[in-house]
Amino acid sequence: MRAAAIFGPGASEKSLRPFQKILQTTWLTGPPVRASDADAILIFGGDGTVHRYLPDLVRLQLPVLVVPCGSGNDFARALGLRRVGEALAVWQKFAAGGGNVHPIDLGVITAQSEPAPHEHYFCCVGGVGLDAEVASRANRLPRWLRAHGGYVISLVPSLFHLVPFSMKISLPSLDAPKAFVVKSNQPTVLAAFANAPTYGGGMKIAPHAQLDDGQLDLCIIQEMDPFKLFCLFPTVYFGNHLSMREVEYLQTGRVRIETEQPADVYADGEYVCKTPIEAGVARGVLRVIVHPSQTSF
Repeated sequence: MRAAAIFGPGASEKSLRPFQKILQTTWLTGPPVRASDADAILIFGGDGTVHRYLPDLVRLQLPVLVVPCGSGNDFARALGLRRVGEALAVWQKFAAGGGNVHPIDLGVITAQSEPAPHEHYFCCVGGVGLDAEVASRANRLPRWLRAHGGYVISLVPSLFHLVPFSMKISLPSLDAPKAFVVKSNQPTVLAAFANAPTYGGGMKIAPHAQLDDGQLDLCIIQEMDPFKLFCLFPTVYFGNHLSMREVEYLQTGRVRIETEQPADVYADGEYVCKTPIEAGVARGVLRVIVHPSQTSF
């Protein structure tokens, strides 16, 4: 067996050593050029590192193990891998021929404003509005601070500086699936479309999201009083925001988001493009190494 290791910021060959002890094999550094160059890929990093390599991972179709070593590990959390020790146990099972590989979905963002619309994969959550503002602020923080509450630190000033703006949010028509009908067109704080339940280090923005159901979970937060908005976000850690009148939550295979002026779109904490966009789901395009007991996500 041959394996490839991809290191995100803060990870190194030292992070790999416990995995090398389990399997004495040929180890490559970085994504393989061809699928025949390796039998599995280990990513040592957080959501941003996974996001960066998603096009390569989809192209190669090799089993992927995510080792949670980043400032945000929401994707690993969705896979049931909260600690490095859990990733080690899963790798040991795989190396012993356990066959513990499961196909999952990825979200896909298509930027309509680009000369040739380009598909951008994401693994956790994409968003327009407050989410993009917070992610932009968090990315400017030192890495060690991002890993210790950076999202919350960036959230507080964003809550009081963001001005809700009009978002035209459209969903596929029931009568003509290729057409869209307007769901909402009013001042909006946040439109988040999720493939996984959490972002920002454990905030359950989409508590019912699953990685293998072929759906995006859409959470829309309409304009509200800044103080009420400030009080809302602690409830997101428990998924209790869904009970608020200004919050709308639904599942959809596709969503289109348009704004009067181009607005930033972020996904997995990384800048992707500007509106207008369409977002959808690519079914089963990523093969992940998981605990044998994990049959769904």
